[in-house]
Amino acid sequence: MKTVWITLRTSVILFLLCCVVYQLAVTGIAQAFMSKQADGSLIYNSNNQVVGSALVGQAFTEPQYFQGRISSIDYNANGSGSPNFAPSNPELLKRLQESVSTWQKQNPDVPVASLPVDLITNSGSGLDPDISPEAATAQIPRISNLTGVSTDQLQTLVQQNTMSRQLGIFGEPAVNVLKLNMALQQELSKS
Repeated sequence: MKTVWITLRTSVILFLLCCVVYQLAVTGIAQAFMSKQADGSLIYNSNNQVVGSALVGQAFTEPQYFQGRISSIDYNANGSGSPNFAPSNPELLKRLQESVSTWQKQNPDVPVASLPVDLITNSGSGLDPDISPEAATAQIPRISNLTGVSTDQLQTLVQQNTMSRQLGIFGEPAVNVLKLNMALQQELSKS
């Protein structure tokens, strides 16, 4: 009987330590030292309203805005992940052909040969918020034609919203599509 009580007390103590104390400590440290990230890296507009997260991509369907990577899950974060089709899978070929066709309709001034691959393929999570600077630059002619904003101004917006490699060596330069579109919206409101 003594062994049962020792086991029970040990289980309760470990439960409290691992499931309560540890969680509170980690949450407290995260809130104290990096509260923005702990709260989801939320992005606010000029009216201090949340418009999204820097970590989750959104669908921009209006052609006058920069568009991110396609999402096979329609940007629904409930079940993130993408089908991992092999290069020989006919579904992948069909999806790529549809993406290229859509690109050609929306961007007739940009040759398909210069189409960045991240605009016709989806990320592993289906929620990637970033595109390459080349993918953003490829969309400039369409956006300039539709908004009247000069290509030089749009190129400046892309450069201002390009994040460099972390610590200069990790990852690739990237552009957060939501932040870029917010900067474009500000530019449009000036005119």
